[in-house]
Amino acid sequence: MQNENVKPNFEFVALMASLMSIVALTIDALIPAISDIGIAINSLDPPRNQLLIIMIFLGLGVGQLFFGPISDSLGRKPIVYMGFAVFGVASIICLLAPNLEIMIVGRILQGVGLSAPRTISISIIRDTYRGDYMAKIMSFVTAFFILIPVVAPAFGKFIMSFSGWEGIFYAQLFFAFLVCVWFFKRQEETLKPEYKVPFKTAVFVKGTKEIFKYRETVSCTIISGLITGSFLVYLSSAQHVFEELYGLADSFPLIFAGLAISIGFSTLTNGTLVLRFGMRNLSFVALSSFTLIALLYSFLFWGKPDPSVSVLIAFLSILFLCLGFIWGNLRAIAMEPIGHIAGIGAAITGFVSTVLSIPISIFIGQFITNSVWALFAGLGICGLISVILFVAFKTRPLFASNRAYQ
Repeated sequence: MQNENVKPNFEFVALMASLMSIVALTIDALIPAISDIGIAINSLDPPRNQLLIIMIFLGLGVGQLFFGPISDSLGRKPIVYMGFAVFGVASIICLLAPNLEIMIVGRILQGVGLSAPRTISISIIRDTYRGDYMAKIMSFVTAFFILIPVVAPAFGKFIMSFSGWEGIFYAQLFFAFLVCVWFFKRQEETLKPEYKVPFKTAVFVKGTKEIFKYRETVSCTIISGLITGSFLVYLSSAQHVFEELYGLADSFPLIFAGLAISIGFSTLTNGTLVLRFGMRNLSFVALSSFTLIALLYSFLFWGKPDPSVSVLIAFLSILFLCLGFIWGNLRAIAMEPIGHIAGIGAAITGFVSTVLSIPISIFIGQFITNSVWALFAGLGICGLISVILFVAFKTRPLFASNRAYQ
């Protein structure tokens, strides 16, 4: 079923990347439109409007918990079609929503639907390839995925220039339809009948009990939730901060793209450095640096006006460089002891960290009204708790020789 000697073609890589990239497009393309949507649905409270970005992650977290295991029973392709169908219905709900509450429901359902192509694309790659080729494909897919947040806000801004905010949802639907047709025409089912397993709810109970046997897995899952939650505060408030607090509506897409590149650069660099320094060492240094930078900003500008935009971007750039060394390594550390239940383990840990991030981002986000200081205070507090958890529950000494554990 898996190939080590057959080179993957460009179309396969592009198709898998497209399945994953719909998520980033759906989230980031809408960011420039938050204010306009708020006016259209008579919701003029910026912190509440941030829920349009935050709550889609709830759908992504819940959806992956079910679509992955169900695909092991029904096959990969039916689940992708199911996800696109849910996404289509959810997009129509958003377009017709008369108020913020209904639109939030639509955004949650969008997340549920998109969790299918995002999760199943990884399963298809795992079904089809292994070894160096699988790693190569994942690198290409990740690199392409990183590019989407760079261009998505500018894409959303461009669509709004001639069609209003509704055009962003129509564009997302059109792109999803094209990818779905492409997937239907060109991708074969990769789960062979002999590998299908019955879906049982008991697998979640057993998987959860097994995960809680490993303290480092639990701690890294919680840390992922804390860091992701603090990042969601930025993601949901970026438009309010740069367009309204700093008056940089025209420059916002470029600023957002530059900060996204910062994360992408460190993510790719981590792939090289992790073999030399080890994932735990890199995670600890990145978490510590992330925390110190956020707390430094909080101390320097406590009770003072927001600094110039260049100072703000400098602090955010350093923070986002750290993120590239945190997310992937934490996920790898969490998964290391539960490789024997990798599928359900990834689903449960991903669900827990995502659901944990939602209330964190909502709580911190409500304080970002007239100043950006609360953003950094929240980042610093989440970072500090994360460092304490990381040190308290690590299972291997830090800065020991990486070869000793290979």
